[in-house]
Amino acid sequence: MPRILSIDYGQKRTGIAVTDEMQIIASGLTTIPSATAIAFLKDYFTKEKVEAVLIGEPKQMNGQPSESASMIKGFVTHFTNHFPDMKVIRVDERFTSKMAFQSMIDSGMKKKQRQNKALIDEISATIMLQDYLSQKRF
Repeated sequence: MPRILSIDYGQKRTGIAVTDEMQIIASGLTTIPSATAIAFLKDYFTKEKVEAVLIGEPKQMNGQPSESASMIKGFVTHFTNHFPDMKVIRVDERFTSKMAFQSMIDSGMKKKQRQNKALIDEISATIMLQDYLSQKRF
């Protein structure tokens, strides 16, 4: 069974998470510089079968697009130009960064470790993917 990949795209960094082959568990894969995202994905897609890619959709509390929505929309267009056959699923990413930070606190990470923004991006992508998997099962 192919995997599902999750992308938390940002201006500087992009967190990436992926499911296992049974699509049961989401795990953080890596955080990369956003400028290298397409090259990284081209390489990854040659090594692993992926059936769909989740891309976060940033929204404000009232449901309106946030400031970064246009930047991410540009990435989605760029992505679909490079991977026209890949299924793209947009998912609400509200609160994922806060949830990621809280999970770092809850797991006992030291303050210095919690300042690692790359890790927050990777955990955010993992949270988006795990939420999607949970909704998909019900």
